[in-house]
Amino acid sequence: MSNYLSVTEQECKEMLETIGVNKCSDLYADIPSALKNKTFDLESGKSHQEVYDLLSSYADENTVYNSIMRGAGAYDHYIPSIVKYLSQRSEFLTAYTPYQAEMSQGILQSIFEFQTMICSLTGMEVANASVYDGSSAAAEAAFMCVEKEKRVVLIPENVKPQVIETIRTYLRRRNITIKVLTEKDGFIKDGKVDQDKLASVIDEQTACVYFEQPNYYGLIEDAEYLCNIIHDKGAKVIMGCNPVSLALLKSPGECGADIAVGDAQPFGLSLSFGGPYLGFMATHVTKETMRRMPGRIVGETVDDKGRRCFVLTLQGREQHIRREKALSNICSNQAHCALVASMYLTAMGKEGFKEVASACTSLAHYAAQQFVQGKVELKYKGEFFHEFVTVVPCKADKIVDKCADKGILAGLPIGKNEILWCMTEKVRKADIDAVAEIMRRA
Repeated sequence: MSNYLSVTEQECKEMLETIGVNKCSDLYADIPSALKNKTFDLESGKSHQEVYDLLSSYADENTVYNSIMRGAGAYDHYIPSIVKYLSQRSEFLTAYTPYQAEMSQGILQSIFEFQTMICSLTGMEVANASVYDGSSAAAEAAFMCVEKEKRVVLIPENVKPQVIETIRTYLRRRNITIKVLTEKDGFIKDGKVDQDKLASVIDEQTACVYFEQPNYYGLIEDAEYLCNIIHDKGAKVIMGCNPVSLALLKSPGECGADIAVGDAQPFGLSLSFGGPYLGFMATHVTKETMRRMPGRIVGETVDDKGRRCFVLTLQGREQHIRREKALSNICSNQAHCALVASMYLTAMGKEGFKEVASACTSLAHYAAQQFVQGKVELKYKGEFFHEFVTVVPCKADKIVDKCADKGILAGLPIGKNEILWCMTEKVRKADIDAVAEIMRRA
């Protein structure tokens, strides 16, 4: 193996000039100086126990809540112990991206099983493995839909803000127009997409429309009708999904979506300060979508002796074909996260998965009923899955602080006096009642 050759000073200078900065430290200009200047003082000569105790004292400064009622894209679900135990085995942790793929049948099979489960949930025929998170999945899906004469992507405002920002980041340098359809302009009515208003702005230049089911406010859209409207206008449909809701709601495939995307973080992945998460993508077997899907797709076949085996197929990313012809430069296949998700779904089983979804929506509706008994109102009257928005009679931060005093992470303030709540199966009835009492006293 040859030695690693670093770039020369001249090469480094040329690269910095190309991207418009003077020195490497300028690349970190967005990081506050107070954070960059911090040092970690650890005296030399300390024993293992002393170092452990010191680091533990630092960890104790983190706030650990007894109950989490916040979602907005990252969800606190119960993870069976078997998932944590099996996924930490060394043969899984040390497995790397298979560059001689067919030599790594174990990895390929684990990816194949994940893809199969995603297809079952979404009602699609092909899924990949996989992209960084739900936001990047939505952005990659939008690029899949863009054509030479169709370079406009429509996004209603009632989707996750991080998804909108990620799509903008991916597409704004590619001469693609992103139009966010706002409530102010009448595209959002009572928290949901105004179907007639949406139809009025889809034209021959529209490549696709991205919407979410449930949407950012937790409301359930009429997804099937939206898909029909969008298709009648000649555009494609990207449907963002909370994967847990698919245990109860119609799948994107049943609704008529062209591409289903989302984040599989609820499937056995802890919140982990924001990552790593697991974006999933699934689509129908059509030339227009399947062959434009980024990441890896594992196919099942037989070897020369007739035995079942797995291969990588339909590889359209820059590591497999010429860069100028690549449809995506996504690099990671999130293989370990995908393995964890597969273990979670296997451990829960079909009925267990449905029970989780039912518990989520039941607790959310109980919480909404309890909260409105005071001077609190539900902002939207539509049906919801396990998230909902309340309007409180005081500053939202005051409610959040009062809940924190009781060891509860309250919902996410999304306005001066509006809070987006989320209930998963881990939330206890006693905690909901405690928050309801805080609401009444507010």
